[in-house]
Amino acid sequence: MLVWRGRFSGLTSPLSLGTFVKQVTTTISTRFRPHRIATQTLTTTRVVNSSHFDTLNSLQKQQISLYVDALLQWNQKMNLTAVTEVEEVMERHVYDSLAMIPPIQSSYIAHCDSLCNNISLVDVGSGPGLPGLILAIACPSWKITLMESMNKRCIFLEHAVSLTGLSNVQVVRGRAERAF
Repeated sequence: MLVWRGRFSGLTSPLSLGTFVKQVTTTISTRFRPHRIATQTLTTTRVVNSSHFDTLNSLQKQQISLYVDALLQWNQKMNLTAVTEVEEVMERHVYDSLAMIPPIQSSYIAHCDSLCNNISLVDVGSGPGLPGLILAIACPSWKITLMESMNKRCIFLEHAVSLTGLSNVQVVRGRAERAF
């Protein structure tokens, strides 16, 4: 149970999450009058068409293919992802993971005085290795740590790292809140 430990406009504490949400909803609806904001329709056409996948070399594409095959094969024995078709894995997992590379690079460049080589990333709650393994394949100079608390997923991650021949990935069994 989540408990609210503080004061919010005269609310008593502690409150259960459900009570807190009811109280906050009532308080907000009486104080604020929402204004309609103009929305834009988002499309993924630009993201898919400018996919980082096209910039990968043949070895990297082969590594991604090996990973996707292993993911779908192991997914039949254990629940790693709800996606069960190769095309869906590519679109919903691989392309989305690759789309993270330019923002990571831009952020790194904006906040550091060096190039984007030798970046170290931790994928907390890595699950089936997304986006960490895909980033490790696409950016071999980056050091990727995959942190996962469930042993069965760690076994899959170690298998996928071995299968793809990645030397820039470390699998860590554990919870992030205990690691630091």
